[in-house]
Amino acid sequence: MPDTPLDEEREHRITMQIVVDAYGPEEQAMGWYCYLENTLQFPFSAWYVDRRPRTGGDTKREVQVIGLADSEKCEAEIYVLIDWEGDELPVPLRSLEPFTPDEKTREAVEDWHYWMNRGYGFAEQGDEDY
Repeated sequence: MPDTPLDEEREHRITMQIVVDAYGPEEQAMGWYCYLENTLQFPFSAWYVDRRPRTGGDTKREVQVIGLADSEKCEAEIYVLIDWEGDELPVPLRSLEPFTPDEKTREAVEDWHYWMNRGYGFAEQGDEDY
């Protein structure tokens, strides 16, 4: 059972605007990609949170989010591009905590975090819990 409580308003928005008519994981991924491509306003500042256990705990680094990764990179999870010491580096959107986004960008990132924290991911039709 996910730790993130059910949010009926967010569930409705995701179901009716993002993954509407999505049959299977590929169509869910494309729905999310199109939604984020049309909603996120780049660039924006965020904390990149490295949650890998090798570091002995979470580490945060301020980054500039400069765009979405190519759609092919986002077939299993959504990746965005950050400016990492002058290079473009793809990182999972779930690893970012925006702190300067506009309202629509903030809501879109929170939608993605909610989707992942609820354990939905890109599931086969009928596998999701809603």
